[in-house]
Amino acid sequence: MRVIGGTARGRRLKAPRGLRTRPMADKIREALFAMLDSLGIRPRRVLDLYAGSGAIGIEALSRGAEWVDFVERSAAACAVIRDNLAATGFADRAAVHCTTVQAFLRRPPRGDPYDFVIMDPPYADPTIHETMVAVAHSPHVRDGTVLVIGHSPRVSMPEQLNGLEQLRDRCHGDSCVAIYVIRRGASSESEAEA
Repeated sequence: MRVIGGTARGRRLKAPRGLRTRPMADKIREALFAMLDSLGIRPRRVLDLYAGSGAIGIEALSRGAEWVDFVERSAAACAVIRDNLAATGFADRAAVHCTTVQAFLRRPPRGDPYDFVIMDPPYADPTIHETMVAVAHSPHVRDGTVLVIGHSPRVSMPEQLNGLEQLRDRCHGDSCVAIYVIRRGASSESEAEA
């Protein structure tokens, strides 16, 4: 596993050993960032949920993101993320939070809202849609924030979901990536009319 593009291109990344993490493959990360580029999306302030090895957030940093917060509940995986940040020279532009996604989303925000959130939960996670909605309604994000979800082709991703509007959903083999934008104004108006 390595950084695909940007200033740290080619740098090797560690993956947590013996854990149930499933790092997004290099070709999937490459396809994801190509899709983002085609949509004119340039992540600046990033939240990497279920961060695993940190590969996706590190890819964003390599491609110009200013800051990434990594959220991962496994202490061993958090150590790997810190090692990968040190190896790529991005440790001063990131923070690693060893906690659950749900606990992090309940924290009061620090700093500006994120403009880009990545979620790559376990493929068998039955709460994926619930977590997407929690992110969309969190004070950590704003109208226009982009939410990217790595998912199994066996998981159906809705075109609209409680303030989320799907921009793309593409599969490459047994891995899929869905891209959403948070539309708070639209959901607020429809709720006001109801």
